[in-house]
Amino acid sequence: MSYTICHKTEVIKNSLDPVWRPFSLMVRTLCNGDLDRTIKVECYDWDSDGSHDLIGEFNTNMRELSTRKGTTFDLINPKKAKKKKSYKNSGTIELLNCSIEKRASFLDFITGGMQVNFTVAIDFTASNGNPSHGNSLHYINPYSPNHYEQAITAVGEIIQDYDSDKLFPVLGFGAKIPPNGQVSHEFTVTFNSQNPFVMGLPGILHAYKSCISQVQLYGPTNFAPVINHVARFAQQYPDGSNYFILLIITDGVISDMEMTKMAVISASKLPMSIIIVGVGPAEFDAMEVLDADKQALSFRGQVAQRDIVQFVPFRDYISSTGGNVGLSQARLAKDVLAEVPDQVLGFMKTKGITPDKLPKPTQLSQGQVPSAPPV
Repeated sequence: MSYTICHKTEVIKNSLDPVWRPFSLMVRTLCNGDLDRTIKVECYDWDSDGSHDLIGEFNTNMRELSTRKGTTFDLINPKKAKKKKSYKNSGTIELLNCSIEKRASFLDFITGGMQVNFTVAIDFTASNGNPSHGNSLHYINPYSPNHYEQAITAVGEIIQDYDSDKLFPVLGFGAKIPPNGQVSHEFTVTFNSQNPFVMGLPGILHAYKSCISQVQLYGPTNFAPVINHVARFAQQYPDGSNYFILLIITDGVISDMEMTKMAVISASKLPMSIIIVGVGPAEFDAMEVLDADKQALSFRGQVAQRDIVQFVPFRDYISSTGGNVGLSQARLAKDVLAEVPDQVLGFMKTKGITPDKLPKPTQLSQGQVPSAPPV
């Protein structure tokens, strides 16, 4: 029988009677939902050089652990057990407490009525290159999609299935826009602030292609305006009836990093997630800071309530799939959306919201747009 490591406790030094901190694990991680599957517990004497000595081990299962609080297990060292007939154990471990708690899943909230609202924000800064040139990241090739189109398709194909009305607002930033050619860091690609919505994934792609021919790429690369735009919608729904996902596709270094940090930290309290897809060859070190997988995002003494940003560089998917567009998109979608369910659950937990207590969802529609903050 082979085993897979599911959890390691902290090391407790200078004690022959250690008490480990409580910890929690998903039942599917521990035993794949099978309460009678064998679980092996090993206890080691820690050594600084890494050559830890096995004190002993015992086998149990989730059913036993969850029903036998206060049970003492003998730690058996197999080598010592073979050598000594009188051997009983090398110590004992007492189970102080163990319980199985049912936790709602992302799909539980979806079926409970939570509405997912998907917004796309596209980088129209000059660093993308002249759209009329073949080396531009915004070059519209009738025979193959550019990186922006691929990223939109990969994420949009999945997200649209969770949005019942399939109406998506599409924003742009970093361009001079018609009719007066003023620079904007938060505009609708439909150029209609009263109706920024398009229908489904085809509508997103059509609006993007149409916009390319009407704007002048400019700059700088500011994220805060589009983040705050979506956040203003999200803060209207603290009850969990609506959750907002912002997809930002960009090629450059963030110009308003301080303002972006503040925007993300504020948004971390709201029903909102941010997906950033980096296209092109630029360095995206700042994006890793926002992603906050290693350290919680903080700025001027404020710390993000939860991690809501997921960043991926698109070039990693192109290079590893040999130019296979379909495979690139599938891998991209899998990775960028991997954290969203846990981010949704994290928000619901902080607010004490369960699927059965979700209010009847308020459908965001074209009729509500005039009450939204102007673009």
